[in-house]
Amino acid sequence: QVQLVESGGGLVQPGGSLRLSCAASGIGISIYNMAWYRQAPGKERELVATIASGGSTVVAESVKGRFTISRDNAENRAFLQMNSLKLEDTAVYYCHATLFRMSYWGQGTQVTVSS
Repeated sequence: QVQLVESGGGLVQPGGSLRLSCAASGIGISIYNMAWYRQAPGKERELVATIASGGSTVVAESVKGRFTISRDNAENRAFLQMNSLKLEDTAVYYCHATLFRMSYWGQGTQVTVSS
């Protein structure tokens, strides 16, 4: 059974930082493309950042320069380092793993940016 479990979310003040972690079981993520998505209340889920199996990354314009995606294949984890957080970054953040037609989602972790 494949599971992606996100952790690291929470409440943070504007300008603060959080590091999200996505722990995978049932798959070896080294051959998977990994991504982070987010969904704010009343909005559609949007792509935040991706990291290919080879390590290349793409980051959404809205978070460029503030968020960094990474992976540790030995630990079977993906990460999202979020710095300089803004109120508009408040959302549920989801981890996503894809390989050809296979697609797996985590349950999400809440990130709330508030003063």
